Amino acid sequence: MPLRRLAPLLASPRRRLRSSLNPSLAAMSPAAAHLATAADPDGDLCASAAGSEAQDLDPAPPLPPPPVSAEERVERAWAHWRRLGSPRLLVAPMVDNSELPFRMLCRRYGADAAYTPMLHSRIFSENEKYRSMEFTTCKEDRPLFVQFCANDPDILLQAAKMVEPYCDYVDINFGCPQRIARRGNYGAFLMDNLPLVKSLVQNLAANLHVPVSVKIRVFPRLVDTLAYAKMLEEAGASLVAVHGRTRDEKDGKKFRADWDAIKAVKDALRVPVLANGNIRHMEDVKNCLEHTGADGVLSAETLLENPALFAGFRTKEWKEDGDENGDSGLDQADLVIEYLKLCEQYPVPWRMVRSHVHKMLGDWFRVHPEVREELNKQNKLTFEWLHDMVMRLKELGGRVPLYRKESVLETTLDGLASSNA
Repeated sequence: MPLRRLAPLLASPRRRLRSSLNPSLAAMSPAAAHLATAADPDGDLCASAAGSEAQDLDPAPPLPPPPVSAEERVERAWAHWRRLGSPRLLVAPMVDNSELPFRMLCRRYGADAAYTPMLHSRIFSENEKYRSMEFTTCKEDRPLFVQFCANDPDILLQAAKMVEPYCDYVDINFGCPQRIARRGNYGAFLMDNLPLVKSLVQNLAANLHVPVSVKIRVFPRLVDTLAYAKMLEEAGASLVAVHGRTRDEKDGKKFRADWDAIKAVKDALRVPVLANGNIRHMEDVKNCLEHTGADGVLSAETLLENPALFAGFRTKEWKEDGDENGDSGLDQADLVIEYLKLCEQYPVPWRMVRSHVHKMLGDWFRVHPEVREELNKQNKLTFEWLHDMVMRLKELGGRVPLYRKESVLETTLDGLASSNA
């Protein structure tokens, strides 16, 4: 599975684009961002002999030109969605955490499609090193949404043109609620400037051959949310993903996502709608789709702890009452080993690897905090050291299994299949 290069679109055909945004780079000049990644050992690629060589692949064939009418745009939105297989289970965009090796791991365990991490459109369009470090894909990494944050329609279009041949949607992030988004004037803080939001979507929809998707949060008032979603559809969005929390509701464990608001958006729009929020296991998937009528679900934080969620596996926190004998034989340490092997095949910055190891082994580290402390002390990681660390954890005991009930999974999958027919 060779890495896909974007050679026809880059100044140097020997460079690769890589997926994810380092938030600390967003406020820097391109030159400063370049130096920052080079100076940080965790910013270096986890290159290996197996993954150091990439091959140039031909881009996807061009799609028909952008539609000229609203009716045609809706028809094409659904035709494209069905051509992709109407994916129901999607890996959400996560800064520094939905990069290629992690996407491929989630795809192994049931994910139908995936988003890249959020990419900063200005830095992406200006800085070759940022492109080379932050985005990669491969032939098997489809369907794929490439997500950008932006506040300038022309700069966003320039960045989108670079990835257009290698993805199935170019996505605009209108949902990031973090302080860096406020400082950079992007993400959910563009909800205060709806004319700019509209122009960002319109410019892409009028000039790209690949469909435009958007990811949004809800307003405190439902009437504002519906007006917002309809505006995005009218501007040219072919798909809308709705995070059912407001901009101020940042803590997913403290604030439940509003599935009623997502349902209202789905009922109001004519293009595909995805639901984001409260997806912790496959029963949540089934319940969310039934409640909202959405065309698919996104999961983020739960996948970081359990990339096998979409294959019906649950962490101990979410196992069913009385399910003491549901040990699947798989645990998060096994998933870490799989992830590390994928990183050897598809090199990414070490900071991403470190983050995933911490997330997936959190329960193990609570039992053996001394191993976590040893990991934190490592200024420079190697695959050999990480494999040895996982083996030490297994030898120390305190295994934390993942749980799975075939009957529950089959019922959920049957429900998804029937609703997708």
